[in-house]
Amino acid sequence: MVDVIKNTQIHCTYGCKSSKAVQPDVAGKMISKAKRPLFIVGSQILKDEELLKRSIEIAKKADLPVAATGHSMSGLVDQGINAKYINVHALATYLCDPNWTGLDGSGQYDTIVVLGHFKYYIDQVLSGLKSFSKIKSIAIEREYIQNATMSFGNITPAVHIEALDELIDNL
Repeated sequence: MVDVIKNTQIHCTYGCKSSKAVQPDVAGKMISKAKRPLFIVGSQILKDEELLKRSIEIAKKADLPVAATGHSMSGLVDQGINAKYINVHALATYLCDPNWTGLDGSGQYDTIVVLGHFKYYIDQVLSGLKSFSKIKSIAIEREYIQNATMSFGNITPAVHIEALDELIDNL
């Protein structure tokens, strides 16, 4: 089992709501049990062929709809997954709207999974979701994302790939 929690430090003052560090096997099981999950991928998946491969595998194995942000759509075309392009800030606004019916018109999402974003960027997006929606967020990024509901800890690129493999095995 890959330990993705040990190097994570959570600094918190009274009353703050910060992300809980999560192991890959637990994250995989939670994604599988979600009623209506959405996989949000960013353009950083294109910088590493292994990360792109794992992103596609996660989407296929869990049959997740994919919100492709940035220019990540270029790596997801013709891969046999349900990917649609959307701006991540617009998506965050829509996710906070309880009347939004999702990218496919089938209803609001209950869980989002994020991968391939800059930490400073996705953290701000998740801050809004944390404050204005009831959607659970699971950050399977290489860095700890404090505004997610749950997040991997700060890990090396090699350990990140191992963690993603373990997550995939538990989907």
